[in-house]
Amino acid sequence: MDIVTLAQAASETKFKGLGAVGYGLAAIGPGVGIGIVVGKAIEGMARQPEMAGQIRTTMFLGIAFTEALALIGIVTGFIF
Repeated sequence: MDIVTLAQAASETKFKGLGAVGYGLAAIGPGVGIGIVVGKAIEGMARQPEMAGQIRTTMFLGIAFTEALALIGIVTGFIF
């Protein structure tokens, strides 16, 4: 084996577990975001109960968009 092959093999195995750590860090943001979205939606429903249906729909859209960040985080963990 030449030195280039050895360097490539060393770089592949050196940081093998960092994908899980990266995804763990990437999941913090969406977790906080979903908590804020749901908390504000509950606050809005408490202030105006007649708008609960519309607020709930908007809340679910916000949760979906925020959860997309977590999916992007797991995909980038597999890529890198």
